[in-house]
Amino acid sequence: MRRVEEKIKVLFLCTGNACRSQMAEGWARHLKSDVIEAFSAGVMPAGVSTRAITSMDEAGVDISSHTSRHVNDYMAIDFDYVITLCDYASEKCPVFGGKTKVIHKPFEDPTMALGSSEEVMTAFRRTRDQIREFVETLPESLADDVGASKKE
Repeated sequence: MRRVEEKIKVLFLCTGNACRSQMAEGWARHLKSDVIEAFSAGVMPAGVSTRAITSMDEAGVDISSHTSRHVNDYMAIDFDYVITLCDYASEKCPVFGGKTKVIHKPFEDPTMALGSSEEVMTAFRRTRDQIREFVETLPESLADDVGASKKE
């Protein structure tokens, strides 16, 4: 049984650690810092998207100091959960030892949105809001996630 004061360690993993995983880390730190110690990484870090920073800032969450990190930077941490936020990251996710459970929760990639600047920002806001809705369910939804599986 986990002690009350012990936070669960969650790594949000995406391809570039540029947008979705950064948003998820930002939301987790903003909304759930009392119960979650949040991290984010990518399998091919690409730098943090300025549009991700802008869309999160619009929602009152500052991720402007975040940096894009490689998943290998975190291999020594004993995570409770690794949450992959895109199919590519799910396929390339390394094996984490111990108690780590890997959960796949994909979100649309707003960096692939086409159209005017405003249409692209609308895609970022939509993904931002969907990720917030997911993070608001944490950590309770993780224990119940039937898709949770330990990678062997």
